[in-house]
Amino acid sequence: MIKVAMTGVYVDDVARAHAFYTDVLGFETQTRLDLGDGTLFVTVGAPDRAQPDLQLLLEPGDSPIAEPYRRALYEAGIPCIVFSVDDIQAEYKRLVGLGVRFTHEPQEQGPVIAAVLDDTVGNLIQLAQPKPHHG
Repeated sequence: MIKVAMTGVYVDDVARAHAFYTDVLGFETQTRLDLGDGTLFVTVGAPDRAQPDLQLLLEPGDSPIAEPYRRALYEAGIPCIVFSVDDIQAEYKRLVGLGVRFTHEPQEQGPVIAAVLDDTVGNLIQLAQPKPHHG
């Protein structure tokens, strides 16, 4: 069986991203290593070890490959990653209360209710909650 162990998000500033992803979004720090020269290796994961074998790497996004890719996604309004939430309305209210800017409020999109936020470090992030099944 193959499972996702780690995926990455390119960010403008790893330290600022680390603060936003933990203090605002609520992820927990899995790894934080200072590699010298101001380079940080940071991974975060779901709170309370809800997905203990899955880490999100906050990667420096200033490389010649990453920068045009990130800019194009952002300018097109395309999220770079999707995070699932149990209650999107509650999460939306909580994050707006913390000053997070959303590019679109929660709305139905096919099988999910989705919203898109700006992570303050160069990315759009989609939050998604499966629509309840009736019947």
